[in-house]
Amino acid sequence: MTERQNNFAFIDTQNLYLGIRDSGWKLDYRRFRVYLAHKYHVTKAYLFIGFLPENQDLYTSLKEFGYVLVFKPVLENKGGHVKGNVDAELVLQGMIDYNEYDKAVIVTSDGDFYCLVKYLYEREKLEKVISPNRDKCSALLKMSAKDRIVYMNNLQEKLAYHK
Repeated sequence: MTERQNNFAFIDTQNLYLGIRDSGWKLDYRRFRVYLAHKYHVTKAYLFIGFLPENQDLYTSLKEFGYVLVFKPVLENKGGHVKGNVDAELVLQGMIDYNEYDKAVIVTSDGDFYCLVKYLYEREKLEKVISPNRDKCSALLKMSAKDRIVYMNNLQEKLAYHK
């Protein structure tokens, strides 16, 4: 009998949200958490997300679904758009927890995670990179993840949010 894996997911929430939205559907975050647990044996799933006080109900729901939220303060640019870049936090958490998990699941299409993905892949600590949108996925990410990248484009039926 094989021992169950203890994998951690590191999720670039903004990239996940925008990638799915650009594909024309909404993600059911509760279903996604169950999917990660069953498909990739994820025992801890971090959501790296910009903090806005008005989203408190959303954060409460995400915690109830089983996510660990890691917040980053957001800044408003001159055009009034908010930006909460979580790249450094995600990479740092992946390395802080390095000895705590068997393998990592990285959810993003952002090439800024090339170095982390490459490092984990070379040490056989990368389970999967899950790209929210094949068309928006960075070539650097594809190159570093090699055979360990999958795309969410075909998961709409399984993971879409329905009222």
